Amino acid sequence: MTGRFIMTAFGKDRPGIVADVTRLLYENGCNLEENSMTLLADEFTLILLFSTQEEGIENRLQAECRRLEKDCGISAFIRPLEERRELPATGVASYLIEVEGLDQSGIVYRISQHLADRGLNVLDLKSTVKCSPESGTALYQMQIQVQAQAGVSAEDVEAGLSPVADELHVDISVTS
Repeated sequence: MTGRFIMTAFGKDRPGIVADVTRLLYENGCNLEENSMTLLADEFTLILLFSTQEEGIENRLQAECRRLEKDCGISAFIRPLEERRELPATGVASYLIEVEGLDQSGIVYRISQHLADRGLNVLDLKSTVKCSPESGTALYQMQIQVQAQAGVSAEDVEAGLSPVADELHVDISVTS
């Protein structure tokens, strides 16, 4: 039986951080399936989905995570996963929501809560703060990939987000 795990790891950005983390998986016979890695502030962050054929490896991996922190300054945590759950391929639509406006507290919360209240599932969310070239004002930009039930159009999603956009004073567009 194959065991599947998610690992989150982060550490001060430097050359070799990806190699340090993935070496741990390689040396323990794990197969890296999916990942997301990015620089946040001066911390490099990794989210890894991996599998292994070896039974009872979780304790050894936990010990390896502690060693990674002690030797390399990388905080790493693993969690076993249950059986693979496939996302429905039919009867759903995917949309990209783009948000831009002045940086302020609560943008992610307010929009994600609105989406959750309407049964839209967030598949991916990325955001950044950039300075406006004209004024130097902090602009918040976010992209959210969502999944909606069949029959929910991009226009429906955008119209539903319109009051939220008005309250936050941000621009929101939705495309398929």
